[in-house]
Amino acid sequence: MRVSSIQLEMKDGQVKEQMIDHALAMMEKARGSDLILLPEIWNIGFFAYDRYVAESEAIDGPTATALAAKAKDLGCYVFSGSFVESRDGKHYNTSLLFDREGKRIGEYRKIHLFSYQSREPEILTAGRDIAVVPTEFGPFGLSTCYDLRFPELYRAMVDRGAEFFLVTSGWPFPRLAHWLIFNQARAVENSAFLFSCNACGVQSGTRFLGHSQIVDPWGIVVAGSGHDPAIVTADVDPSLVARTRREFPALRDRVL
Repeated sequence: MRVSSIQLEMKDGQVKEQMIDHALAMMEKARGSDLILLPEIWNIGFFAYDRYVAESEAIDGPTATALAAKAKDLGCYVFSGSFVESRDGKHYNTSLLFDREGKRIGEYRKIHLFSYQSREPEILTAGRDIAVVPTEFGPFGLSTCYDLRFPELYRAMVDRGAEFFLVTSGWPFPRLAHWLIFNQARAVENSAFLFSCNACGVQSGTRFLGHSQIVDPWGIVVAGSGHDPAIVTADVDPSLVARTRREFPALRDRVL
């Protein structure tokens, strides 16, 4: 299973249509992957709070439509990163999973909205539903950025069968140590793969820290990036999850 995490650069004043075209071009460079991931609210940038409502989209809007078509063209699964979704008069930080045919097979609305020096909770509505999606490789659990600080969500996904965690993110400096720890911890404590895709660049005076990662069920970082734009690619063996859980049965030994 070849995984590619596309670490896109965020800037002030970025034009959504141009960002979509840029993301599609970067995805083309990852042709041959079985799974491609994108960052959080990459089409306008996480810190573009004043644009959230005006540039929100329906679940089948231009961002999702473009990614669905590209998933089919590439013949790979695509974790869309997230975008601001407009739905029933509310707005959500929404991520989608497309299969090899470009069919939407999963959707996740960010449950934990970021309240620290952020307007996200003022503008957006928190999701309520955990998303674990069956695939040919095993069940994918979907999550977004700040969710990483809440281990109970990942354990709940494991209880629903998750073997892979997909994380889209707009995580900024200076909390690099936290990001690195949580990427490895959520993987190792659940004996699961974790694939993260973070943004990089500077927006509204805040620098995204990048460092997208591919982490195996032992907590080993198989591949990762720095703070510049990058495509992080690695080949992983999906059967390692089952082997790890047999060899080191911490999940089986749970008491609570």
